[in-house]
Amino acid sequence: MQITKQRYYTPEEYLELEEVADYKSQYIDGQIIPMAGGTINHNQIALNLSTELNFAFKKQNYRVFMGDVRLWILQKRTYTYPDVMILAGEPEFFNNRKDIILNPQIIVEVLSKSTKGYDSPAETLCEREDKFQAYRAISTFQEYLLIDQTRIHVDQFSKTGKKQWALREYDEEDEAIALVTVPFEISLQDLYNKVKFEPVELEVESADVERLG
Repeated sequence: MQITKQRYYTPEEYLELEEVADYKSQYIDGQIIPMAGGTINHNQIALNLSTELNFAFKKQNYRVFMGDVRLWILQKRTYTYPDVMILAGEPEFFNNRKDIILNPQIIVEVLSKSTKGYDSPAETLCEREDKFQAYRAISTFQEYLLIDQTRIHVDQFSKTGKKQWALREYDEEDEAIALVTVPFEISLQDLYNKVKFEPVELEVESADVERLG
């Protein structure tokens, strides 16, 4: 049985490849991992949140960046593209590159279907936890939102002390999310505005048809 040796890339090689790639990829300690494509719900949620944030911070010293800005986590040798990042003050750029930042205070991820699954070939729950661990290596990182795109559900992690984080869950349409580390609040109705969920019954029926086919 032939064993294929996995190639490891330097961060510089990754950046060169990313400049000409047709799709975005993450870089994790030598490995280049293609990112799953976005969905309408994914895009709508990120847009809803970013729009509200940008308006709220119009006259405040915070910056909001969406998914095209790359984050470099030096301690974990990781490049990634969070869906939304909030910075206090001015961004710190890596090697003066305006597309790579180092100092997010809040990171927001809209979970894809693959992210939620335990047996998905893409991003597993374990890998999601690894990503949170990587983010925690950033000295400015204080708060983390995980937003489900298939139902109304948000997990909010906020730093309470050294190696200590508090978790709050939101799953009611009439609730509002109040960020802990910046002055901002958004209702779940506004966060999920124009988002259409797929009926669970249809997904189950479709799976049954595929098994019988």
